[in-house]
Amino acid sequence: MKERWIAVALLGGLALVGCAPAATPEPAAVAPVAGDRCGDRSRLAQELYLYTWVEYIDPAIKEAFEAECGVEVIEDNFDSNETLLAKLQAGGANYDVIVPSDYMVQILIDEGMIEPLDFNVITNVQGFGDAFTHQYFDPEQKYTVPYFFGTSGFAVDTSVIPDPEPSWSMVFDPAPEVCGKISMLDDERETIGAALMYLGYSINDTDPAHLEQAKNLLIEQSACVKAYDSQTNDDLIVQGETVIGHMWTGDAILAGLPDVGGREGIAYVIPQEGTTIWQDNLAVPVGSQNKYTAMVFINYLSDAEIAAQNAEFVGYGSPNEAAYEFIDPEILADPGIYPTEETFAVLQWIEDVGDSIELYDRIWTEFKASIGG
Repeated sequence: MKERWIAVALLGGLALVGCAPAATPEPAAVAPVAGDRCGDRSRLAQELYLYTWVEYIDPAIKEAFEAECGVEVIEDNFDSNETLLAKLQAGGANYDVIVPSDYMVQILIDEGMIEPLDFNVITNVQGFGDAFTHQYFDPEQKYTVPYFFGTSGFAVDTSVIPDPEPSWSMVFDPAPEVCGKISMLDDERETIGAALMYLGYSINDTDPAHLEQAKNLLIEQSACVKAYDSQTNDDLIVQGETVIGHMWTGDAILAGLPDVGGREGIAYVIPQEGTTIWQDNLAVPVGSQNKYTAMVFINYLSDAEIAAQNAEFVGYGSPNEAAYEFIDPEILADPGIYPTEETFAVLQWIEDVGDSIELYDRIWTEFKASIGG
């Protein structure tokens, strides 16, 4: 597994996480072993098509799956849940496994776009914690298997800002020397949600007046934003082009690890006003040509040792409690990755807002148009 050492400091009772590389050498990737992780090999396809977020699976695991089960994993990437939805609606590709976030699962179920899973094949589900199963978006746990969870705070370059405040004010009311060196997620629900929380509203607020306030705040803030970026925002802060970056947990953690191309001094902050807690999930879209192989692959990723390897590589929290015995205890003790009960109290799930999504779409479109985006 890819070993990572993560040093933790607490700021205002919430997580401020700095990262440093491991002192031990990196062990070899998981080797193929005899067993039933490949299911009925006679039913496996030669290829499986995975549609997921960027850098969201350890390449060594794909290689191990091919070596062990004889199935090549062909990966394609999306940059937002809305992009995923649009691709599926357009019918442009026949993917076998997709990785939608919580609220998008609810939409895909309502639209009849994902398949019920076969838990006679997916047998590794008993290891998942209660906090991450039977959630609002899949209450019967019929369509998804949890993959990763995390939060959406912001990363700070502590060589420039030694004592960051755990507040969205650093992003929305930045100091003059920070202006022009901020990045925000290029994600409708996340970025509007951050503005809503800073204003004291729910991340799922549907009041038109409140959303208008959020839009105006984002427009005002845009003068200090270098980029709206969900894919290379960690690179921007590592390269010194930004000093604050609104980003997902794992990206921030990896940005502070020199052994994987990061840089020491990058800290992750969870704002005291609250931020998003999200969960990404493994699902099989309607239209998959390799459903059985997809179920086997989901089960493979849910194996305790495989899940642990994947979590340490990707940098996000694993909802698979059976994997915890294989994860570095210092990582498990890191409240930036595995939040404390106190931190959980200020986290909010992004939920499907129904027809009000049209209001969000309009607000986002008007905002982007105002900044020439």
